[in-house]
Amino acid sequence: MNTLSYKTISANNQTVNKQWILIDAENEVLGRLASIAASFLRGKRKPEYTPHVDCGDNVIVINAEKIRLTGKKWTDKQYVSHSGYPGGQKFTSPKELLEKKPTAIVEKAITGMLPKTRLGSQMFRNLFVYEGQEHPHEAQKPQTIKINSIK
Repeated sequence: MNTLSYKTISANNQTVNKQWILIDAENEVLGRLASIAASFLRGKRKPEYTPHVDCGDNVIVINAEKIRLTGKKWTDKQYVSHSGYPGGQKFTSPKELLEKKPTAIVEKAITGMLPKTRLGSQMFRNLFVYEGQEHPHEAQKPQTIKINSIK
């Protein structure tokens, strides 16, 4: 057996093969949807996954306003932000955030599961979240993924 023929593949920007993935968020639990979307964004489902390279796919999430939260999270969960000034801490519930910007709940959940580095910011740019069925990425021919079929 020739052991020199086995080479470890390390992906780089030229060798990465990015695909387009479409996820329908209607009646899906937020955390499960976010973990699967983050996994596709990072590229962890690919055999050529390399941790320091953006080798993930482009992910489109539609029907973001029809997401589901379990338990009493619609009222009890809080998103915290701070203005930087004393006393500038603000709390927002998912119900309030859904009224203002429906896509923000899904974006915040997925962002929290990506690396907190420049690479994570680059991966987040490959995420497209839309409310409603329509999206402007039909030309890319995205592959539809069923959340329940993925383990």
